[in-house]
Amino acid sequence: MERKKGKDLLAYIREGRTMTQGEKLSLIVSLSIPSILAQISATVMFFIDASMVGHLGARASAAIGLVETTGWLMGGLASAANMGFSVQVAHFIGANDFEAARRVLRQSMVCCLIWAVAIMFISLCIGPFLPYWLGGTEEIAHDASVYFMLFGVFGIFFQMEGLAGSMLKCSGNMKIPSVLNIQMCVMDVVFNYLFIYILELGVMGAALGTGLAMLITAALMFYFLLWRSPMLGLIRHSSTDTRNKSFRPTADVVGKAFKIGAPMGLQHLLMGGAQIVSTLIVAPLGTISIAAHSLAITVESLCYMPGYGIAEAATTLIGQSIGAGQRLLTRSFARMSTALGIGIMTLMGLLMFVFATELMSLMTPVEAIRDLGAYCLRIEAFAEPMFAAAIVCNGIFIGAGDTLKPAIMSLASMWGVRLTLAALLARDYGLKGVWTAMAIELTCRGLLFLARLFFGKWSEKTLNIKH
Repeated sequence: MERKKGKDLLAYIREGRTMTQGEKLSLIVSLSIPSILAQISATVMFFIDASMVGHLGARASAAIGLVETTGWLMGGLASAANMGFSVQVAHFIGANDFEAARRVLRQSMVCCLIWAVAIMFISLCIGPFLPYWLGGTEEIAHDASVYFMLFGVFGIFFQMEGLAGSMLKCSGNMKIPSVLNIQMCVMDVVFNYLFIYILELGVMGAALGTGLAMLITAALMFYFLLWRSPMLGLIRHSSTDTRNKSFRPTADVVGKAFKIGAPMGLQHLLMGGAQIVSTLIVAPLGTISIAAHSLAITVESLCYMPGYGIAEAATTLIGQSIGAGQRLLTRSFARMSTALGIGIMTLMGLLMFVFATELMSLMTPVEAIRDLGAYCLRIEAFAEPMFAAAIVCNGIFIGAGDTLKPAIMSLASMWGVRLTLAALLARDYGLKGVWTAMAIELTCRGLLFLARLFFGKWSEKTLNIKH
């Protein structure tokens, strides 16, 4: 019944019908809950995954932690390409032009596959040298290289699974991608246990288990997208579409995808570069600090995943509202989504502060890593409300197709505040100084994004909004 109600309320957007505040909140929550559950379950399973590796010792955790930020960079580039196309789909769905949405989908599959192969090739080329570039020692370099190169190969599955999932979400179907992502996390833990412990492949086993889970999930995701989706199913609508059914990329679709995705890609590239620089700052602090840094980031992700779930719902709602030309509704959804995200992540930050030691104890039996990581988590807890603002606002701006200025704001905050402070504070305060710099920067970024949300013209420039 809740799912049917959510679908009915989404139809209100396309039909231009007036919605009460309660209906708006109900729609935000109904779209957010599946995504939040998927995000939290993904974090919990990654939490378990990291714990499996962590129990192999500090060296194994440090090997993965060393290249982890570079892996995020590659994943961010993949996500940027996906969003360049899926935001267009959301706009067409909001305008009730489902045939145009399917035309964009066809072209996205070709373009994103080419992009994924390019990322895989780059990963294989730099993999043997990356750990040394990042300041890693000989004892962890081999495992780090193997993990990163395997992660790069399996990135093709990550790209295509992400594309199918984002297309379903932008159509308003949050349930299927969320359920499949939860299933992927469960498979990841099962496969990792098999490869890490049963087959005794260690760090390599962690990469193989994750890759196999991605492959199965990508196949299932495309089944629901191409066969089952009432709006985007290419198979079920193959006989009804009257326009060009070609998969060949066209200048208008690719050009708009580039306009939306390129700033996001540049942001991920430079933000990932900043994360790598942050790793370079942490690496000289020793194996204990590298491991504590990596594991604490994993624990913290449990806190901010609800924010990303709400941001995904906001992207869908803003995209469809803009496609339908509803200016006031667009702004209303933006404000309500942001308030909800801040409230939930403030509560999560409080819980993280209270249970920091217990959470780190689940990750590692090494007392020094546990205590240092817990201290860092308590520092970070104070930044969670404004981190929520940055996350949800970014999802809102993506739904509007407004990606350039938010990218510039994020980059200025990361490079101008976080890295500068981290380099200065690490000399005297070690890893605690690095995390203090992180907390200060996230607070500054959240304030910047809130200022743009309330006072910026982020919707008017990219949308044909009805007045």
